[in-house]
Amino acid sequence: MTSASELYQGVILDHNRAPRNWGTLPPPARQAKGYNPLCGDQVTVSLAIEGDTVADVRFEGQGCAISKASASIMTTAVKGKTLAEVERLFGQFHELVTGTLAEAAQAELPGKLRVFANVAQFPVRVKCASLAWHALKAALEDRPPEVVKLE
Repeated sequence: MTSASELYQGVILDHNRAPRNWGTLPPPARQAKGYNPLCGDQVTVSLAIEGDTVADVRFEGQGCAISKASASIMTTAVKGKTLAEVERLFGQFHELVTGTLAEAAQAELPGKLRVFANVAQFPVRVKCASLAWHALKAALEDRPPEVVKLE
């Protein structure tokens, strides 16, 4: 039988090889770029918002498997959600990868997001997993299209 860590690794590798929602959205989509200077990961997140809902979300970029898989899984998790739900997911995901999310709250996360729970054991990887999420937050806030740098 496959261990949980092997299953999680498989999910990450699958999303790295075949990312979901890859690409950009045309204007008037909101867009934000993220850059992690420690490892060179780069991501651009595009959002189409209709009313109070994320109607579509895409990403492009380059980086490690964790960064790319996190962006891919993030896009599937937030598409169709309200802005308030996305903000809540952002906070929960950040707590998950930093090891501060209560175990009971982890069970509330969409299943594939939970594969990043072990990232907290590797502090250098936290920024890899959270890069796309920070770009998403900047796009949600409709900040100027400057690069969000994780230092």
